Amino acid sequence: MTEKNLPNRWLIAAAGVVMQLCLGTVYAWSVFIRPLNAMWQWTPAQITLAFTLVIVVLSLAAAVGGYILDSKGPRIVATMGGLFFGVGMLITGYGVSIGSLTVVYLGYGLICGIGLGFGYITPIATLVKWFPDKRGLITGLAVFGFGLGSGIMALLASTFGMIVKLGPANTLYIFGAVFLVAVTAAGQLMVSPPAGYAPAGWTPPAGAPAAASGMTLGEAVSSKYFYLLWIMLFVNITAGMAVISQAAPLAQHFMSSSVANTAALAGTLMLLFAFFNAVGRLAWATVSDKIGRRQVFITLFVSQAIVFFILFLTPIGDVAGGAPGAISIVIFTIMACYIYACLGGGFATMPAYAADTFGTKYVGRIYGWMLTAWGAAGIVGPQLYSRVPYKQALLITAIMFAVALIVPFLAAPKKAA
Repeated sequence: MTEKNLPNRWLIAAAGVVMQLCLGTVYAWSVFIRPLNAMWQWTPAQITLAFTLVIVVLSLAAAVGGYILDSKGPRIVATMGGLFFGVGMLITGYGVSIGSLTVVYLGYGLICGIGLGFGYITPIATLVKWFPDKRGLITGLAVFGFGLGSGIMALLASTFGMIVKLGPANTLYIFGAVFLVAVTAAGQLMVSPPAGYAPAGWTPPAGAPAAASGMTLGEAVSSKYFYLLWIMLFVNITAGMAVISQAAPLAQHFMSSSVANTAALAGTLMLLFAFFNAVGRLAWATVSDKIGRRQVFITLFVSQAIVFFILFLTPIGDVAGGAPGAISIVIFTIMACYIYACLGGGFATMPAYAADTFGTKYVGRIYGWMLTAWGAAGIVGPQLYSRVPYKQALLITAIMFAVALIVPFLAAPKKAA
């Protein structure tokens, strides 16, 4: 098939961004914590459990979706992702309207989770095959929308007052209907390139595996490098998931009680965090093309150990002795922006890291299984920060990064290939 007869790969990339933009709203779940607590007296831990469940199911569904994608093609997986995600959001709204946590867990945790897993893996596994010449950049672009999606929901639902004006249930109904249409429609553009595809005028670097080659899933999981990469992804996601799951309450924790309309300000901060999450995905992934994937993760681990320790030392908004809440919230905002950028950077860099290490032929199923690290992190991070006082949780996270720094040094580049 000639280049003229192929679909425009940048149009496929744009469709992937639209899909991820909708799916990324899952990161804004924390804006519903206080409204649902006030509406039904559900505890923050009970509400956060829905977020934990959706991330766990997402990771398992991505593994299954990656296998289907490699066997049946990306379009069917993307379509299923849009249907499950939109319907799950509608069911979540119904659960909120009747005050049933069970229905919320079913709709958000299970059904949305399946849609997220199928929808998330599709653009990533598809675009690394279309862009062998820009692997880091394109994986960053593929998940750019995911980082920005939470900010859009936070802006509409919290800062612009959708939750207050319409109620949590109606807000979820509206988003569910939009996502059902948008993700499913964008998914129709998801197609794989022909075997052996290479962009016109591009020559693979010496030693790189051919586009149609790569380890099987069995070969990948029998390699120690699969588990080293898994651990690196897990550690980076755990910290990000912890902050994301409690973003609005954490912001209010560092905010002075004298600040008017703290909920709206927290929502605005979440939009800022989402922007850095999205930009971090593009920036770190692009940097990884120049300095290497492993060097990026070493940098992420060292810098975040320092950042979480700074947050541990930062006083809360109002304490005895009059620590100024304004200073605390500024420090929290700067540090949280960086954490969000690092979370996005890890997500954007790891697909290229996996493709470099294991090849692209079966990257859908291999990276799908690697995303089980997301599910494990979705349990550890959010539950830690919803059950342990924030001060102690921040210190634990800083220590975790310091200890885990050894892992990137063990994952020597190109050894597995």
